[in-house]
Amino acid sequence: MTVQLRYAGVWGIVLLVVLAGLAQPLWAKSGVKTWVIPVQIPYEMPPKGQDLPAESVPQNTKPLTADELQRAEALLPLLEGKQEFWAMGEFVHLGEPAVPALVKGLTLSSPRIRYNVIETISMLRAVSAVPALVVAASEPNEVPRVREHALRVVVRLDAAKAVRAIEAMAKDLNSTIRKTAAFEARYVREKLVVPVLVGMVADEERFVALSALHSLWILTRHETEFHDWEASSKQDRQEWAIEWLEWWKSQQDSFQMPDPKRPPRTR
Repeated sequence: MTVQLRYAGVWGIVLLVVLAGLAQPLWAKSGVKTWVIPVQIPYEMPPKGQDLPAESVPQNTKPLTADELQRAEALLPLLEGKQEFWAMGEFVHLGEPAVPALVKGLTLSSPRIRYNVIETISMLRAVSAVPALVVAASEPNEVPRVREHALRVVVRLDAAKAVRAIEAMAKDLNSTIRKTAAFEARYVREKLVVPVLVGMVADEERFVALSALHSLWILTRHETEFHDWEASSKQDRQEWAIEWLEWWKSQQDSFQMPDPKRPPRTR
């Protein structure tokens, strides 16, 4: 306690010296030695946000006029650069009727614009744009980042339409593209993705094979014999993949996708 009081006294002296320095110019000009000590104005809390009226601009649902569609297309180049977030907000305000303009953006030369077009479609939850996103995800000459994002958005907007893109990406030369296909397939509860994943179990890249294996377990709940997949070689995976192939041959005609597991109930 003594130490605390001692330090408090020292800091009090320092504060007085500083205040004296601030006050000195005031009497130096007037010639009258008057102590002026600055006093803090009482702080008033601003009004709480929830008490303020909430104002928002509703999203457009009406078809765009020719002028509005032309304006939407003029926004596409702004999806790259300092104004890209503002441009995305403008598209969100225009709503799903702006999808035809956004789809045109998927053909522009800038990968950044194409990526932001997909992000804007995701923000709009524009299911009508899914066919165009499937094409983008399946395009082998598209940059991986754009393809991966296109597939993720398709899976979340209309998972049943993602099978075609997953089939194309599963055969890609880029292992990252194959892994994305194997991972996202676990959210596509369609029977057609099962043979695609079975074929990926023997992938030359272990992380691709593991993603396919985990997706198969989630979708089919089929339990195979225990194998050390983490330390497996390509030859090991090719041998173990035969188990999945044999299982699928015996089950493909009668297989029904099991109900998804429900998350544990929280209190």
